Amino acid sequence: MVSPLPKNSCFIFIFFFFFILVPSLVLALNPKKPCKRIVLYYHNILFNGTDAANATSAMITNRALGSEFGMMVVFDDPLTENGHLRSPEAARAQGFYFYDRKKTYSAWFAYTVIFNTTQYKGTLNIMGADPLPEKTRDLSVVGGTGDFFMARGIATFKTDEVEGDFYFRLQMDIKLYECYN
Repeated sequence: MVSPLPKNSCFIFIFFFFFILVPSLVLALNPKKPCKRIVLYYHNILFNGTDAANATSAMITNRALGSEFGMMVVFDDPLTENGHLRSPEAARAQGFYFYDRKKTYSAWFAYTVIFNTTQYKGTLNIMGADPLPEKTRDLSVVGGTGDFFMARGIATFKTDEVEGDFYFRLQMDIKLYECYN
């Protein structure tokens, strides 16, 4: 009887798997040390009905049940390397968040960080729950393009400043654990 595979094909497969594929995955996935880390400040200025020139976000649904619950906001916010709103833009965050809990102050974010600088070109996609009463909150980095092709990691939010209902600044500590560029 003739074997459908040559005798050495099994050896080639084992060689490829153990000596090429496995080491490359081990090098790319190190959960203890990020392969790339970026700290940015996210500035959100909610349109209040009079400041269209300065607003970077707009409420597209109203609040419900006497709380923030149900409110959805679409944004195109500047990201800077320091906490100053007027400092040079390092990237932009474009997406939405909505308040998803009735009894506690919590939001859910889905957005893209768009880089177009001399340092970085490409995007990072971030999404997840933001339980606002917590000191720090982790959201998932679920992908990217360009310099961040197929990136995976964590974006840690820390509230840096809040001014009423219409301005807040977050420190975003982005740690990537899968980097292919």
